[in-house]
Amino acid sequence: MKSSTGLRVGTTVLAILLMIGANLAGSSTAGADPGPARVQATPTGLTLDGGDWWPSGFNAYQLATDWSVNAGCGAMVDLDDYFGSLEPQSLTRFNAFARLAVNKYTGQLDFGPMDAVFAAAARHDQLLVPVLTAGDGACEDEAFKDRQWYQDGWETAVPVGSPVRFDQWVSTAVNRWKSSPALAGWELVGEPEPGLCSAGGCSWQTRSCPADSGAVLRTFFDEAGALIRGIDSATPIWAGLIGGGQCGSAGDDYRLVNASPGVDVLEYHDYGSDAVPLPGDVWNGLQTRIWQAQVLDKPLVVTEIGQNAGSCGSVQGRADDFETKVAGQRSAGTAGALFWAFVPDPRPAECTFDIGPDDPVFDLVEDLNTVSP
Repeated sequence: MKSSTGLRVGTTVLAILLMIGANLAGSSTAGADPGPARVQATPTGLTLDGGDWWPSGFNAYQLATDWSVNAGCGAMVDLDDYFGSLEPQSLTRFNAFARLAVNKYTGQLDFGPMDAVFAAAARHDQLLVPVLTAGDGACEDEAFKDRQWYQDGWETAVPVGSPVRFDQWVSTAVNRWKSSPALAGWELVGEPEPGLCSAGGCSWQTRSCPADSGAVLRTFFDEAGALIRGIDSATPIWAGLIGGGQCGSAGDDYRLVNASPGVDVLEYHDYGSDAVPLPGDVWNGLQTRIWQAQVLDKPLVVTEIGQNAGSCGSVQGRADDFETKVAGQRSAGTAGALFWAFVPDPRPAECTFDIGPDDPVFDLVEDLNTVSP
């Protein structure tokens, strides 16, 4: 029987071999010096190519889905149709998970679908924030990332269905796409929460949140952020936090975590307060998060704004509510707004967050997205 150390070494060697092979067959930008990043984070907002940039756009989580290659995450998207329908220099946040870079037939890394996302975005002068994993495990192993994962699991555990650990995936992804002209930032984890799972499972009802959870999450961002910085010193790192009082980022822990040198852009996710610009309370509301960002001299982008439409409301009414909401947020000091979520196959007969290709929110994105010299 092999020791656990032997298994770990064997897994590491396999992962390295897979990454080397994939990179030899892959992108011409892999390993290249990225040079100056197009997007920069400043105390007052974001810049693009040196001009002030107030970005708007969509979460389009399924862009890297290719059923002929990977296990997918949602429906397949015609990339040129999607990026071509957006105002140039809009922003899209998408899932760039290791699982979506695995060929479902061979079990080995296959970057084709993700390379296609970056290439299509670049063709249409669009910007991307790739999210490298999700806190809830969606579209990966479906396992919630708990306290232990943020302490050391991200460097030691190989998720089910992936040939690499998370730290290896971060290194691989950053090396591969750091030179892409479409790159606007890196997001380590979408909606991280270092909760402590109980014996009964890891649903939110059964998790607990130790008092030092903010410190655990801060250390993770310090260390994982340094991993990115060692490969790409210029591209902003986005925090991924919901901002509404979740484990590890409630109250002043939000400031503690975002003070990390591994965070450049703060986030807030806005659901359930239709047409209300500044939702939440004095401890965890958006206004408080904006103040905390100002104290840290870092910009805050509302990276998820969601409202149901379809059978429960008109898409035009939703677009109008979004416009009211974002106008108030921008006036209060936010640095951008992304809507949840573009899908190529919206369900108008159901009550969903779906934003389809002909949705009036596309017109709103065009009006909101601004770049000034």
